Amino acid sequence: MSVTRCPAILIAAPASGQGKTTVACALARLHARQGRRVRVFKCGPDFLDPYWLTLASGAPVHQLDLWMTGETDCAQRLHDAAQQADLIIVEGVMGLFDGQPSAADLAQRFGLHVLAVIDASAMAGTFGALAWGLQDYRQDLPFAGVLANRVASEGHALMLKDGLRDPAQWQGALMRNADFTLPERHLGLVMDGEIGDAMARLDAAADALAATPLGQMDGVALQAWTVDFEAPHRVEEDGAADVLRGCTIAVARDAAFCFLYAANLDCLRATGAQLVFFSPLADSALPACDALWLPGGYPELHAEVLAANSGMKKSIMAHVSAGKPVWAECGGMMALFDTLVTVEGVSHAMWGVLPGQVTMQQRLAALGPQQLELPGGVLRGHTFHYSTCTTPLEPATRTRAAPGRTLRGEGEALYVDGPAACVKASYFHAWFASSPAAAARLFSKGQP
Repeated sequence: MSVTRCPAILIAAPASGQGKTTVACALARLHARQGRRVRVFKCGPDFLDPYWLTLASGAPVHQLDLWMTGETDCAQRLHDAAQQADLIIVEGVMGLFDGQPSAADLAQRFGLHVLAVIDASAMAGTFGALAWGLQDYRQDLPFAGVLANRVASEGHALMLKDGLRDPAQWQGALMRNADFTLPERHLGLVMDGEIGDAMARLDAAADALAATPLGQMDGVALQAWTVDFEAPHRVEEDGAADVLRGCTIAVARDAAFCFLYAANLDCLRATGAQLVFFSPLADSALPACDALWLPGGYPELHAEVLAANSGMKKSIMAHVSAGKPVWAECGGMMALFDTLVTVEGVSHAMWGVLPGQVTMQQRLAALGPQQLELPGGVLRGHTFHYSTCTTPLEPATRTRAAPGRTLRGEGEALYVDGPAACVKASYFHAWFASSPAAAARLFSKGQP
């Protein structure tokens, strides 16, 4: 069995919003600047953090999740990365022990050392209790120490360090600093490309981290985090290797449609598809293509521009009228309906491919891991959206909860419409590699 060794760290926290992404980016940027090859992964389903992690590391960022992507997929990606990298960084999801499976489960399965990031802005001695609990709540969890974030002063940092039962676990403190704050909105972080000083923010974070014990670890010190990554046993392919050969898929990719897993693009290419990218915001027509993919994103933030782009609307309508396949997920589906109503109550006429209306809500409408059963296989994935839709269309099928989970209400609808049932749309975000054959059916004519 092939085994590859590489230092690896999982950046975790007691909860969301503690600063995991900032620290993961700072660590990646710091070592990349020093000439090391850094590979970063994101634990769980997330489209936005990887934009920043990619910028910081200079390499594509893939997801790791013991259920959604699968243990074998995780093992293969980590093994492949270890062959190329000097350091592997995995950013956790939510709190260390949150979710089924959790970031802790991933760390324990692969022997990843865990660094706990704690927002210490409103605490002193309790910092030590949190650090101790994260380290000792589960036996045999490799622990690399704790980093205090959003610290008020050097004096505050000393109080935090003094509260630790084991001072050797202290990896330093990052002071509260707007220079490396990563901006957020309703679905998560603002993308790096939307602000003009993204790299400057990452460099500022890396500079701050460089003054901590964590940031002062050199190539020799990193060997303390070394992990042996075994190549998984190969499983039989699901027969999708050439199913899309000769098919050109136009993929929407801009500020309105940006929720794209890099691994999903790789998966489509592996099935033989050729991908071409376009912007529904800026382009007046689709590129020459056999199928269309409208991924999730923020159509609600760009509804006025999308509605005014009559050329793109006509091009998409012509594509559908010709019976060419369309797969639209979440934000992509929202743009296909007749009307989009913003959270302020403003209505925008959208592309009119599907009958009905989507309406933005103040609160999350759905969240969680789900799976979609299709004749070609079962696609794993998740749902995460703030809008609801009203349509006369009847769902062709619905997603089901992930094993061990329950749904509040019904699963996400899969709508199938258009000539020869060419349009397939859902709020569901699919992880294509969970069933490449089923993913390929989304870009084929007829019922999936």
